[in-house]
Amino acid sequence: MFLHPFGRRMMLLRVHVMLRALIAVFAWNCGWRITKPQLMPAEATGAGRCSRAKPRTRARSPRQTVGRAMMSAYILLMNWTDQGVRHVKDSPGRLDAAKKALKDEGGEFKHVFLTMGAYDLIAVYEAPDDAVAARFTMQLGMMGNVRTQTLKAFPEAAYREIINTLK
Repeated sequence: MFLHPFGRRMMLLRVHVMLRALIAVFAWNCGWRITKPQLMPAEATGAGRCSRAKPRTRARSPRQTVGRAMMSAYILLMNWTDQGVRHVKDSPGRLDAAKKALKDEGGEFKHVFLTMGAYDLIAVYEAPDDAVAARFTMQLGMMGNVRTQTLKAFPEAAYREIINTLK
């Protein structure tokens, strides 16, 4: 049978797509998450994890994706202590040190906000697990510049799945 060169390419592409779909289904059933391939940096495209993926409400260990570990999101509510207010001009340097400490633990800050109201600062960060998040938050508190309150955040897909499991 004679195939046009583009016909062979299309056949190989279809096989490739079917194999990726099978791997994704297998990985999903094993508790893994497949991420979208990044053609451009995530900051430039706004792309992130596969938006069609529905996270499980119960994580399995090890929580791995193809390519990187699945990260949990946390919201950190902070108030400056008296010491922190006295040395407020040093706070950008302390923030840089905190970012480095979290990165060394395998986490990453997503957003940091200076706020007006009940809290002085709010940060959104990702960490590999609850133990890393707890250790990081305790290290911040030990420095004596901020009092913290940490919230574990569930993305919308997880929220919807949790609600759907209610009886």
